Amino acid sequence: MSARLLIVASLLGLPLWTLPGQSGPRSGDLLGIDPSRLTLVNVTATRVQYRGRDAIRVVARRGGATPGSADNTLAIVPGVEFRDGTIEADIAGTPAAGADTSVRGFVGIAFRVHSSGDRHAAFYLRPTNGRAADQLRRNHATQYISSPDYPWFRLRKEFPGVYESYVDLEPGAWTSIRIEVQQGVARLFVNGSTQPVLIVNDMKSPPAAGRIALWIDPDTEAHFSRLRVTPAKSP
Repeated sequence: MSARLLIVASLLGLPLWTLPGQSGPRSGDLLGIDPSRLTLVNVTATRVQYRGRDAIRVVARRGGATPGSADNTLAIVPGVEFRDGTIEADIAGTPAAGADTSVRGFVGIAFRVHSSGDRHAAFYLRPTNGRAADQLRRNHATQYISSPDYPWFRLRKEFPGVYESYVDLEPGAWTSIRIEVQQGVARLFVNGSTQPVLIVNDMKSPPAAGRIALWIDPDTEAHFSRLRVTPAKSP
């Protein structure tokens, strides 16, 4: 089986193989995924066509997480145990219909996710901030968090400007991201950038392995078209 089919095999209930020299399965693609195989935490997930692609649409479950609360809203991907390595995805986010004008359309990828979904690290985007007329708002276009102890508002208050940064974004557009994780360091790349747009040199969660998840804010309508994972090689 080719490397790019491994996560697809897992999501469809087919056997997985570990590649020689790797700590686990590498690479995969969410195209063709059965959303019923995702572990949903306060969200719903459906397969749709979005901007010319087969995609997974993720929105908050009605009566689930409360906007502005510490509740988690994510869809956990089965069959992938991740500690260090590279995660690549195409994501798109917009404020949900009827959302307040303050909503930014948060969308991203969580990693080292505990099976309960309660503990994880994540990088996410605020798409409506990318081209805002206000520079300070632009500076909040990307974000790192570590749930539950270090939500965005605590990091912004205690370490202003350290765990978020600017990048050009367009609401609703497909945006490619790459996350590189090595022990306590994580880096975010956007739209094929050769340099990271956000560097975290002191991740706030311990370097434990966990799942990967599609992450959203309760007031967001998000789409995910692919997910590729390459664990770091074992020493």
